[in-house]
Amino acid sequence: MTTLPEEYITQMRQLLADDFPKFMEIYQQPPIRSLRFNTLKIHDKQLKQIPFSLQPVPWCKEGYYFQFPKDRPGKHIYHATGLYYIQEASAMSPVEALAPKPGEIVLDLCAAPGGKTTQISTKMEGKGMLFANEIDPKRCRILIENVERIGIRNAIILNETPKRLANRFPQFFDRILVDAPCSGEGMFRKDPDTRKRWSSRLIRKCAELQYHILASAAVMLRPTGRLVYSTCTFNTFENEAVIQSFLANHPEFELIPVPQRDLFQEGYDPKGLTARLWPHQLKGEGHFIAVLQKKDQQLVKDVQYNTQKPLPNQIKQILQSFWNDTFDTPFPIDQPFLLFGHHVYLVPERLPSLKGLKVKRPGLYLGMVKGKRFIPSYALAMTQRATSVKRTVNFSADSPDLSYFMQGGTLKTDQEKGWVLITVDSYPLSWAKSADQMLKNHLPKWLRWTH
Repeated sequence: MTTLPEEYITQMRQLLADDFPKFMEIYQQPPIRSLRFNTLKIHDKQLKQIPFSLQPVPWCKEGYYFQFPKDRPGKHIYHATGLYYIQEASAMSPVEALAPKPGEIVLDLCAAPGGKTTQISTKMEGKGMLFANEIDPKRCRILIENVERIGIRNAIILNETPKRLANRFPQFFDRILVDAPCSGEGMFRKDPDTRKRWSSRLIRKCAELQYHILASAAVMLRPTGRLVYSTCTFNTFENEAVIQSFLANHPEFELIPVPQRDLFQEGYDPKGLTARLWPHQLKGEGHFIAVLQKKDQQLVKDVQYNTQKPLPNQIKQILQSFWNDTFDTPFPIDQPFLLFGHHVYLVPERLPSLKGLKVKRPGLYLGMVKGKRFIPSYALAMTQRATSVKRTVNFSADSPDLSYFMQGGTLKTDQEKGWVLITVDSYPLSWAKSADQMLKNHLPKWLRWTH
């Protein structure tokens, strides 16, 4: 049985009134599990090969509920290939409200662990620039792992405070998502630690922090741009009250209706324009969403750009030699590269200056130069198609050799010497290095199976 703080029970009884008994019944039921397919890699016609019992999430066409514990998608090899992201169904709703488009410049301001960042990326189809920021260094590492596993090409990952970003990127972004850190009341059913941390003092601290994050986001949004604010908590202090305070101090913004609002419940704002996802009203854990639009005003262009330096000739030759030996696709000679020490990145066109910021990934990490050799990155492997690489080894999902490879094992091969893309049912998994009829395993340690 779920033990809830008494103060929380009192709060919810006052907030929900007649709906309170029905709400409390959810705590006697197991959490509902869901995942979201990665359309950068898999499409509707291919879903029939996925071995799970799936039911669609009404507000996200890529989202599906699965039957736990019968289905364990987190332990299936398709998770390692990035075909899907395990994500709570309600948490899919803010990005649907943000509605990013290919070619835009988008910021996920509180991005870890990466569920919403990866969802944004699929809607952008690899076109434009996606900035993903996370202030916590440990959580930023998890964000990077998920971005790379999903195979995102156009992400810039930062480890900064919202205030520092606001100083550097005024009126720069077309759309901004603030999925704010919160007291996490919507996670009580799934996460006992969230229940232990909860207090009225935490609510007040979160509301203050949420307002300051929103204020920084406001500076960075372009005129007519869209800002989505969301939390996974229920109290009004962190939701409607934060939005009302923000609007009172930012007259350049207006609250607009949440798309798909007919699938949810109205929030407690005066006009009912915000939305709430209540776990006793739909299949999900709970969320709050507000959509803010910036009014048209004069655009101030204070963002700085650096002229991109070309790669040193020696580095370029090493990279090009690797590329010609490994890929069937032409070397992207006209695209901008960036060299950090011995590490090479493919960066988006018109990338603004990142000087002085804590940058974890300025673009797609290609790999590192070691002496006269180029060692390709895991991230580069995960953005490939099997047809673009000269040497591939493909496993079926139930192959014993694949299980051995996932544990870090070295396999025999008849492939010629060079870099080999390991695939599962033709979906990329990792690099391996072929030499002397052996495949040296380059699967990242954090992905390896222990048994």
